[in-house]
Amino acid sequence: MNPEEKLTVVIIDDSIHSDNPHGRTIIRIVKGLADFDLEVVTVASLEDARSAYANLPEADCILVNWNLGDSGSKTHADAKKLIHEIRQRNEDIPIFLMAEPAEETATTLTSLTVSTIREINEYIYIMDDTPEFIAGRITAAAKRYKEQLLPPFFGALVRFSKDFEYSWHTPGHAGGTAFRKSPAGRLFYKFFGEQLFRSDLSISVGELGSLLDHSGPLGEAERYAAKVFGADQTYFVTNGTSTANKIVFFGRVSKDDIVLVDRNCHKSAEHALTMTHSVAVFMVPTRNRYGIIGPIPPDEMAVKRIREKITKCPLTKNLADRKPVHAIITNSTYDGLCYHAALVEDLLGKSVDSIHFDEAWYVYARFNPLYSERFAMRDGAKNPEGPTVFATQSTHKLLAALSQASMIHVRNGRIPIVHSRFNEGFMMHSSTSPLYTIMASLDVSSKMMEGAAGRVLTTESIEEAIRFRRSMARIHREICGGGKQGDWWFGMWQPDTVIDPKTKKKTPFEKVSLETLRDTPSCWVLHPGERWHGFVGLPDNYCMLDPIKVTVVMPGVKEDGSLDTWGIPAAVVVKFLDTRGIVNEKSGDYIILFLFSMGNTKGKWGTLITELFEFKRHYDEKTPLEEIFPDLTMAYPDRYGGMTLKSLAEEMHAFKKDHRMCELLEEAYSTLPEPAVSYADAFRSLVRGEVDQVPVSKAGNRIVATGIFPYPPGIPVLAPGERTGRQDGPILRYLASLQDFDRRFPGFEHDTHGVESMKGEYMMYCIREGRK
Repeated sequence: MNPEEKLTVVIIDDSIHSDNPHGRTIIRIVKGLADFDLEVVTVASLEDARSAYANLPEADCILVNWNLGDSGSKTHADAKKLIHEIRQRNEDIPIFLMAEPAEETATTLTSLTVSTIREINEYIYIMDDTPEFIAGRITAAAKRYKEQLLPPFFGALVRFSKDFEYSWHTPGHAGGTAFRKSPAGRLFYKFFGEQLFRSDLSISVGELGSLLDHSGPLGEAERYAAKVFGADQTYFVTNGTSTANKIVFFGRVSKDDIVLVDRNCHKSAEHALTMTHSVAVFMVPTRNRYGIIGPIPPDEMAVKRIREKITKCPLTKNLADRKPVHAIITNSTYDGLCYHAALVEDLLGKSVDSIHFDEAWYVYARFNPLYSERFAMRDGAKNPEGPTVFATQSTHKLLAALSQASMIHVRNGRIPIVHSRFNEGFMMHSSTSPLYTIMASLDVSSKMMEGAAGRVLTTESIEEAIRFRRSMARIHREICGGGKQGDWWFGMWQPDTVIDPKTKKKTPFEKVSLETLRDTPSCWVLHPGERWHGFVGLPDNYCMLDPIKVTVVMPGVKEDGSLDTWGIPAAVVVKFLDTRGIVNEKSGDYIILFLFSMGNTKGKWGTLITELFEFKRHYDEKTPLEEIFPDLTMAYPDRYGGMTLKSLAEEMHAFKKDHRMCELLEEAYSTLPEPAVSYADAFRSLVRGEVDQVPVSKAGNRIVATGIFPYPPGIPVLAPGERTGRQDGPILRYLASLQDFDRRFPGFEHDTHGVESMKGEYMMYCIREGRK
């Protein structure tokens, strides 16, 4: 937002072009507003108004004709409804009600309901008030509105930028001046624009405050964010939730402390365990037939079970204190499964004094009632006798903020954080030269989600995801339903039927109303015994699927998790979509995940469906591979020459089936490996060079120095310091199957963190034992 841009006024009046006194008066007002340097946008129909307002966030004031629509001057129902819709989206924008003529003033006022009076700001009687007077009132209201749009830190940054001060401090480009002294620098400057460089400041600008001591406007912005996100305290983090997770660990965990760790944790938790020299005791999540990682069962969090785990862990034998101090849980999971957070806190709070929800992909949950009770910073959840709760959130991932913009939210419990102590750990992971635009984007993101706007923005994402889901289910039923044989379409990981909360009858998913799916959490709950989700042993209401995390299922996986005689691996579809400019979030062997964020539109998901149909057409018509993947066939002509899209998919599916890759994945993750040394000791061996780079084929019973994370599923099959097990055991057989696949299908290699492929052979760092 450029504070110097013109103020924008939107006039909604379906009689604006009428050749009558009213129409001519409105035209005079439009001209008068333009003379006052106001930008005027006119909307001449009720239908246009409903679609236009959602796409006119730059509006600073809205004028609505009280006689708008078919209801006209009889009931004013259309005007009332539109005003209410606008107010639901924006609680603060000035709304002026236009009425006429003067002799009907009494009628106008008596026709106003209390609710409408509360939703408008001023009245304009267009036949009485002059354009100059109206422009003055509008300008004053719009300026007040625009000023209050600026949240604390961004507002201070905008005001500072108006001063055009000479810079005698860092950064050295001095508002971009240095870049303009070089041809390459000028291109860089022009690409990003002057405002970026003038807002790139340093801690020397005291009036903007400091990230490290949380002072001034920066501190105000963190306190404002805490209010918006429901926290006792909030900390801005400018290098991502990976760092936010480490900061939380440094505030609660130290050497030899026991931490309860979700095995489905992000790699940054592994780094935090290494850096704090703490000991991980894992809670193991469930899995389903597609390899989707589910929630940790409640039994895994029970006090008795946790004590058993600690007792059995070899790394806890010699610890003086075997009471766990902290727990970290991924919520929601990467596939969109959300815990009942209050239940998790109750279970784990009996064992630890602090619980850390990694909500990197779940920052929006607080702002929509669909997710009630399923996130950390819940209203009414504060409990002085309960555990202190942390939520680390990647604001940039699914809200509107710049990359690396994250927050730590804190709800204090029986052992609250002491800010001055916690901040020492914060400073260890924070730069003294943070990028001010990242911090400003966090501040603006808080403002965007405050009040009604947060619900509107999240609801739009949910609705678009539901529309896509219903469309895919309808297409599947039309192509494959009714006993049709020989045709196929992509499936969706979602309920096949939903129990309507009103009729209590089962209804096919695609026929359930948008409103029901949007507003009813039970539609998305993993109810016990339902076949679609494939998880067993979970209590009702414990876990819910997030509708905006959409998993498309490829054909080929049977109900028991084994592979069918025919199927299409996801890797082929992913590569096809990539050539069409469609990039998914992640994929598994037979699933593809798409995120419906605030940036999604009907056009984007409509194009996705179109391209899925294109894939189906090329597959069914056996299109030559050189027409689909020319780069692939040119790079590997001997391997892929003469193949079709269908023959590639068939060969890949047959390989997966013959090599039992899906079964090996399940077996590899079904039991935990033996921990031999701590994360920190494993890293020490790596740094000192006390390691060997060992091929998978010779890695039996070795201790790995680094974690090994196959993608999919993206969680460690081996954590640092764990033993690989027997050479013919499930873990090494699974890694060997990935290696064999990569050799067989060049161009479709797996992304396996912790291994290096050398001439087609997987190599891993293992600790050289018998040496300290």
